[in-house]
Amino acid sequence: MALTKVLIAVKTYPSISGKYDELVCTAGFREDGSWIRIYPIPFRKKSYNEQYKKYDWIELDLVKNKSDFRPESYRPYSYDSKIKIIDHIDTANNWSKRKEFVLKNVYNNLNNLILEAKNKNICTSLAVFKPKEILDFEIQKVEREWNKKKIEKLKANRDQINLFEHPENPFDVVKKLPYKFKYVFVDNEGKLSKMMIEDWEIGQLYWNCLKQSNGDEEKAVANVKKKYFDDFAKTKDLYLFLGTSQLHHYRSRNPYMIIGTFHPKVNNQLSLL
Repeated sequence: MALTKVLIAVKTYPSISGKYDELVCTAGFREDGSWIRIYPIPFRKKSYNEQYKKYDWIELDLVKNKSDFRPESYRPYSYDSKIKIIDHIDTANNWSKRKEFVLKNVYNNLNNLILEAKNKNICTSLAVFKPKEILDFEIQKVEREWNKKKIEKLKANRDQINLFEHPENPFDVVKKLPYKFKYVFVDNEGKLSKMMIEDWEIGQLYWNCLKQSNGDEEKAVANVKKKYFDDFAKTKDLYLFLGTSQLHHYRSRNPYMIIGTFHPKVNNQLSLL
């Protein structure tokens, strides 16, 4: 079987949902710059971080995930499919090598992108989006613990299902974020949107900031906003990785959420080369 090369670009922060295969999204680019989503990867969160990181090129056996209608969705060929890390793309020359893959197909009109998602002949569920302007960064308090009844139900269901389809047990290793973070932005036609940020990195940033502030949540969320709004949105050339959930792809008016950011420096100078 031919191996597939994938440049990892996205890891979302885990969430508990009724559909176990929506807990974590791992996605990236093929060699031709097209998107691909991989689920499941049979390892727990700790080894998930250890085995590969963003912008690693990995190689593995992949087949279409027939339980997911979204065209970008694939899964490992078998439970014991090996993942081989073959290279890493760094940020040299203002992320020039990363740009070769990430910026091949950039959207700037949200209505057009949503129409593609709703069109069952296209069904776009992953995209790179360039907002015209980021207007704000919103912070919202949410429940601090996972829903206990839902967790117990999922645990019970997990004991009865194929462990290949649902190999991770997140309940012992994933802390629930007590806040939701959103970007408020406009597209090239001035369409105003608020979109949740589900990036793994924003979750880790919050926990790191909380630790550095000795448990002061107000300081922690202020530092998260400083990074994502004052830095990324105001001083960087910010692009958003957008993705849909399988559950809400056709149901929601706007099925997209922010599953990652791409933020090289603003290039104000023409290359001398």
